[in-house]
Amino acid sequence: MQIIRNHKFITVCVILAIIVVCAVFYAAFTVTAEDIADRENAIKETVQERALQCYVIENAYPESLAYLEENYGLTVNKEDYLIVYDLFAENQPPAVKVIYQGDK
Repeated sequence: MQIIRNHKFITVCVILAIIVVCAVFYAAFTVTAEDIADRENAIKETVQERALQCYVIENAYPESLAYLEENYGLTVNKEDYLIVYDLFAENQPPAVKVIYQGDK
């Protein structure tokens, strides 16, 4: 009788351990909507900062995102994010929109 109880206890512990390990892996590899929004915001702020840096140095906002990449060291993950850079006038800050497209 004691052996059966020990065997059941060990079985329950193993099952619980497997569930905990699965939950940890799921949490570690799941990207939430909040994570995506935070990343989009960080990218947008970086693009705006680089554009402002260009404006301070050259007295004009850059015409394109490519100009920031070539001259101001901006690197963009174009596989996962679409960045819309819309310049209205060279003395006005550009409108920047970042869209996550990683799960195509």
